[in-house]
Amino acid sequence: MYSFGLVALLLGAGMAYSTRTGKLTRAAAGTGGLLGLLIYGGAGFGGLGLLALFFGLGSAASAWQGPTKRRLGLAEANKGRRTAGQVLANAGVAGLLGAVAACYPAQAPLARLMLAGSFAAATADTLASELGNVYGRRYYNVLTWRPDVRGENGVVSLEGTLLGLAGSALVAGLYGLCFGWGPSVGWLLVAGTAGNLADSVLGATLERRQLVSNNTVNLLNTLVGALVAGAL
Repeated sequence: MYSFGLVALLLGAGMAYSTRTGKLTRAAAGTGGLLGLLIYGGAGFGGLGLLALFFGLGSAASAWQGPTKRRLGLAEANKGRRTAGQVLANAGVAGLLGAVAACYPAQAPLARLMLAGSFAAATADTLASELGNVYGRRYYNVLTWRPDVRGENGVVSLEGTLLGLAGSALVAGLYGLCFGWGPSVGWLLVAGTAGNLADSVLGATLERRQLVSNNTVNLLNTLVGALVAGAL
């Protein structure tokens, strides 16, 4: 009970901070708090650490070089304030896997690895797009590898891809510190990169044709990251 109370206090403080600083809407903060409880239930403080790492890196990357992004028309709508739908798209798979780990202890190690895979993919995608649009030198369509317009769906850069890989490495490193070092730490790099690539392919195909929303693409990105981590 003491641990649960501490977690509730930490999540409440995080929700209040996020809404006061304009990083999340109230609905998004509430959604994040509920997902945080599910993640803690199945993955403990290590799982919450992965959630905090993704949120911190994502928020920092979104705010980085804000004036430049606004000048180029690449800044996020609503001043980067995340909605409940965006929170679910990026952390909903992790919340579900946290619930699975809590309800089925025998499957908890696999569920925790898949949870980390979902965050590796979400972090890779966020850093690749937010920082790649700032530091990229050449931009290519992920399907044709022909030069394309910076910031368009399905457009990638070498710099963005490497920054995404670095994000996956940070998630993998924290997973190793919390749950133990082993081959699975390296698998998370693969999972994060696979999810990021899937995001780009979906962006170049379905999202460009407005058949799916960006939230759907992000959700599928995290699902691919989780499935690849589990399969490896």
